[in-house]
Amino acid sequence: MASPSYGVLCQRAVVVKILSRGMSAAAHPQSQVDFLKGEPHRKHPGVTNLTTLRLPDELQTAARSIIHRAQVTRLTDRSRSLTNFLWSRKRAVEDSTLRQRAVSLEKELWEKAMEKRGEIDEQLLGDRIRKKVFSELRKTTYHWTTMKYDEELGVVYMAARLAGGYAAVRRAINEIKKRDPSFAPQSLLDFGSGLGTVAWASHSCWGDTLKEMVCVDSSGPMNILAERLLKGDDERAEPHIKQVYFRQFLPVSPKVQFDLVAAAFTLSELLNVKDREEAVLTLWRKTSSYLVLVENGTKEGHRLLMEARDTVLKKQEKTVHDTRPASVFAPCPHERACPKMALEPITPCNFLQMYHPLSLPGNHDRQTEKFSYLIVTRTEPSEAEAEGVDWARLTAPVQRRTRHVHCRMCCSDGQLRHLVVTARKHSRDMYRCARSSDWGDQLPIVQGVDGDAQSDSE
Repeated sequence: MASPSYGVLCQRAVVVKILSRGMSAAAHPQSQVDFLKGEPHRKHPGVTNLTTLRLPDELQTAARSIIHRAQVTRLTDRSRSLTNFLWSRKRAVEDSTLRQRAVSLEKELWEKAMEKRGEIDEQLLGDRIRKKVFSELRKTTYHWTTMKYDEELGVVYMAARLAGGYAAVRRAINEIKKRDPSFAPQSLLDFGSGLGTVAWASHSCWGDTLKEMVCVDSSGPMNILAERLLKGDDERAEPHIKQVYFRQFLPVSPKVQFDLVAAAFTLSELLNVKDREEAVLTLWRKTSSYLVLVENGTKEGHRLLMEARDTVLKKQEKTVHDTRPASVFAPCPHERACPKMALEPITPCNFLQMYHPLSLPGNHDRQTEKFSYLIVTRTEPSEAEAEGVDWARLTAPVQRRTRHVHCRMCCSDGQLRHLVVTARKHSRDMYRCARSSDWGDQLPIVQGVDGDAQSDSE
């Protein structure tokens, strides 16, 4: 019997490939209609990452003008030092924690002294131990100080943080714009507004609908700098963004609400748990749709956001003016305890956004902002998130390999998982979506497909 020709073999291979695709589709009846919403795989609904961001031209020009006029000595070195200081900033130690440490240390020192007990003056020994306790606490306790910005330090902050802060906020609110395209906010409240980056980022997303933006910052010099940025560093000019109002205190009435409420890099500036809790509850009261919180992508930043998350979801207020319940919109795909907080060592839940910094000496062409964020909403989950598809959050870079993709995710059941996605096991659509996704995006997980997920916590 004659062997089949090369052409016949090729035809058979094509037929086998087509049949295997058909079998794969039959094995995974969920089609792209379920979650792609007519979009190509590279733009599937879970993709919320942005390309490298630039400051709006008007903001870039105004900032350079203000910095040039200020003539701050050693600006490059000072801005780098300020960036490092803010990144390494920790929460102030609570008074109760400090007292516990003091009591524990005093007890330990007394026990050691008693072991060597001879002829001793207990009053004199007590004084020595108390001095030793105070000395040790001064050495080992983080010394938290309030940041007080005058005009010069405000300019240093502008050089250091304007572009990076804008990039983090713009990426966070892009999650709302992408997943809730019908949201058209008319009012904005920015608490701890600083240089007004939230107003600029929000205007770039919803400039056609925003009619009122209230920026609250306790620093008068910061408010003045923010207003100069809006006017292009020209006092006589009209502000580039209109209807922006600067205040040093939050609006008093609890019934006044805003469609979008934000606080970026602000919780870390509040002294203690009580102050942060009161601030978060006040901001939530003033939220009619979305509350957006952004912090540094450090352990401290992540802890502050998880603290705020618990405050909004679990704290009961005496007087409730808006009875609609809170739900987590992003980045968490669940409302259970954060699984990253249970790992040893704790690793923060953070994300990256590339951006072009201000064109100043010492700045590279592109930089990366590492940040953490939390978005809480009063709105109902959209239909797109309830059709047999779970959306898991990618918590690390996606590793693309030949015919498979490594994805590390936080899933809707509150577990961290490492999933190796293939077309054969998880459907062609899910595989192509995984290849097109990256750290920070959401990945559609078709229900009923077990695959080969394994828990990162095991």
